[in-house]
Amino acid sequence: MTRPASTDDPTTDPVVPALRAGIAVYNSGRYHTAHDAWEECWLDRTGEDERLLHGLIQLTAAVHHATQENRAGATGLAESAHEYLEALPEDYRDVNVDDIRGFLTRFAAEPDVEHTPPVELTHRGTALRVAALDFEASAVVAGALAEADGFDVEQLDRAIDYAETDLDDGRETSPFVTLVYDLAREENRGIVYQRLAEHTRRRRARDESVDGLFEVR
Repeated sequence: MTRPASTDDPTTDPVVPALRAGIAVYNSGRYHTAHDAWEECWLDRTGEDERLLHGLIQLTAAVHHATQENRAGATGLAESAHEYLEALPEDYRDVNVDDIRGFLTRFAAEPDVEHTPPVELTHRGTALRVAALDFEASAVVAGALAEADGFDVEQLDRAIDYAETDLDDGRETSPFVTLVYDLAREENRGIVYQRLAEHTRRRRARDESVDGLFEVR
């Protein structure tokens, strides 16, 4: 598998991978799950970043409620999302904020996804899809989908740590890297997760066995 090039350093700007991950999940139609990609980052932010992520989370909630035929809830959330995004620049963080605000105005008046189709989210002018994400954003997607689908998130976090270690060592074809990508891309997710969990258990057992060699007995 070819690893997409990372265009940002998440160690200096943690918003970018979370932002791109949530946009890609939203564009895939998993509106309820998209907020999981943004939530942890949102809770750590202040100022305009907080307003952007809060507005996006409420956007996804509004669309989700509309798909559940909760028109009153969808309207209220659309109005609230617009308030959070209202004062932001039209392309804040390279997101199509102005398009989103226009959609929210229309959606608040007609919260029906058939009559008012959900706005497509873009970053740097591109409507992101999960398959195009780099590893950092794909790992965020994998975590959000794993939580939504009831997988062991702690186990996945450990697998992601192994994948990042392997990437730092130049092992881009590591099974951990490959399987995290596959989990994010929803390719037979149940089977992929089982394979990833098994690799993780074996590597953890190996590491613990090696560590035990140096313990004082």
